[in-house]
Amino acid sequence: MQKSFWQAGHKPTLFSAFLYFDLSFMVWVLLGPLAVQIATDLQLSPAQKGLMVATPVLAGALLRIVMGVLVDQIKPKMAGLLGQVIVILSLLVAWLHGIQTFQQSLMLGIGLGFAGASFAVALPLASRWYPPEHQGAALGIAGAGNSGTVFAALFAPSIAVAYGWNSVFGLALIPLGIVLAIYTIYAKDSPDAPPAKSLSQYIAILKDRDAWWFMFFYSVTFGGFVGLASSLTIYFNDLYHLGPVVAGYCTAAGVFAGSIVRPIGGVVADRIGGIRTLLIMYIIAALLLFVMSFGQPTYQWALAIVIPIMAVLGMGNGAVFQLVPQRFRKEIGVMTGLVGMAGGIGGFYLAASLGYFKQVNGNYQTGLMIFAGLVVLAIVGLLGVKTRWRTTWGTATTAKV
Repeated sequence: MQKSFWQAGHKPTLFSAFLYFDLSFMVWVLLGPLAVQIATDLQLSPAQKGLMVATPVLAGALLRIVMGVLVDQIKPKMAGLLGQVIVILSLLVAWLHGIQTFQQSLMLGIGLGFAGASFAVALPLASRWYPPEHQGAALGIAGAGNSGTVFAALFAPSIAVAYGWNSVFGLALIPLGIVLAIYTIYAKDSPDAPPAKSLSQYIAILKDRDAWWFMFFYSVTFGGFVGLASSLTIYFNDLYHLGPVVAGYCTAAGVFAGSIVRPIGGVVADRIGGIRTLLIMYIIAALLLFVMSFGQPTYQWALAIVIPIMAVLGMGNGAVFQLVPQRFRKEIGVMTGLVGMAGGIGGFYLAASLGYFKQVNGNYQTGLMIFAGLVVLAIVGLLGVKTRWRTTWGTATTAKV
């Protein structure tokens, strides 16, 4: 990474944004790694399991719009403080009261949605400190908070086996409290923040075709990542009869791969162009999802497919957000919310559909094949807009292909 990057921007804010995003993502997908144990105790069907792990994803998606508006109205730091407090209170109530019914698990999922909405805060908080030539790297580092999903998959099932799954909610409050303190002290709003926009300006952005394309592209890359992150523990448990702890480890391996390469995706996009990077990632993802849909004979073979799928989706996430601030720099707050919302909706669809098709057909093939088809549609769409973007965005850095 260029030396000039570390001399630009505000490192304490970048670090705080990463930590806030990281721990938020950890608790956002917490129900996924715990799903095997929760579903056993609450006697949930495959469709209910899918809906339970998908609810925080959908709530996070819709709340990203709310948080995107708050970012522009009360600035990113205050919006982030508000979101963190709501998540901590939701987990506190779940820990003290307990989760006894399917409906209560859905209510917790809605509260955890505020953790998923951190995306619409952490990225603008970091982005506004950095010039266009460093957007890919800055947003890649802040966005690497996706790695929080690794901690959930790695530790939550083991803690649940040792102390009961409800205790996981209480223990999660400790790191969340520490990060809240660090964020409060070190995060700062950029003085270069654009002025707040009216509701009509938010609506006006939706009249721009590019906004819809970015939303669709991210619904595939991030939707695939978070949908699989929420579902893989159930997937490995159902297909390969792995216990919740080993299934969690398999999930953690895939999620780690997708998280660690997100900054690389941003940096590669800075070098060779976001459009070219996305095309490569989509082609690989479509092929691997197609292979995954047929099922593999052992969990080791499945893992050999899942890990590269998560890696290319993670790099795709970084590539999308290398392009967004270049096209919508002044509207980065609301665009982060809109694009992030679309990503969450994609994740909700994937997680819920996998559970639904497992219940209806007895396997995951249909759900995975349909999502592979959406990736192919993204390839066709990207090829279609490539020429227009190259000729209308105006500079080599914004539309390099």
